[in-house]
Amino acid sequence: MILSVCPNPSIDCTMELEQLAVGRLNRVNNKIVTYSGKALNSAIGVKRLGGDSFATGFMYENEGSLFASNLDKEGVKNTFVWNKGSVRTNYKIVDNKSMLTEINDKGEQVPLENQQRLLSLVETLSKNSSVVIMSGSLPLGVDDDYYQKLSSVVDKSAKIIVDTEGEKLIKALKHGVYMVKPNLRELEQIAGCSLSSREDMLKACYSLIDLGAENVLLSLGREGAILTDGKDNYFCKSANVAVNSTVGAGDSMIAAASLMIEQGAEKSEILRNAVSAGTASITTPGTNLFYRDKFEEIYGKVFVEKV
Repeated sequence: MILSVCPNPSIDCTMELEQLAVGRLNRVNNKIVTYSGKALNSAIGVKRLGGDSFATGFMYENEGSLFASNLDKEGVKNTFVWNKGSVRTNYKIVDNKSMLTEINDKGEQVPLENQQRLLSLVETLSKNSSVVIMSGSLPLGVDDDYYQKLSSVVDKSAKIIVDTEGEKLIKALKHGVYMVKPNLRELEQIAGCSLSSREDMLKACYSLIDLGAENVLLSLGREGAILTDGKDNYFCKSANVAVNSTVGAGDSMIAAASLMIEQGAEKSEILRNAVSAGTASITTPGTNLFYRDKFEEIYGKVFVEKV
């Protein structure tokens, strides 16, 4: 079983415009509302690829039932630590050039007792899990070291994948994790400089390995992705597809990668599947994830090279 832990779910409202005019009236051409959160997206992706998926995390009394219903519809088993209040709403604005502008809400405060409940729940669920995915931002009242705390209670037999940014990621690495998945912007933020060459990117990935990651899956957007364990480096270029929305591409990558990790696949195959899922995801509108037929189509078009 692959367990996905989502501390900060969100209602994602994706609005498509001709062009975003700052400070002026904008009219919406199309609007899509989805009930998501990075780890929840990954849980759905795992299920669509035929895996056994379980989702948990914090959830809220208002609107929370819509998330549970959506997961049930996708066949994803789920249980949550429930909080008072409402789920945050994130706004994704996409113009006719597929330029994405995001406005993310903070979310409700999570009391300390509920933070402890989730730690206990993850400890129990991880005993039946081969891979544990932890991803996304953290809600109000939750300290930056919470991913480190979550990692510390995961059963030792499970491989941990973390997808977050900044101090939350750095602190999570103190416990040691199997894989992290930064994108290039997030990696540059940690490195404190621009990373223009593949050599510079790999050096920055190695720094995360030095801090406690066994593997780094670096997303390069339309260019593809790099996977390294500090010794062997692999690159896979994305297929050329029409872009609808890049939202959820990273979550799709993690879904496919986690399933390959569970199956004991070679690193080149982990990367190929991750890039195929991420590329398939950007062909769908809003925060809708990939579908298996599109994933399989793209899988046949992408190839991995050792670098």
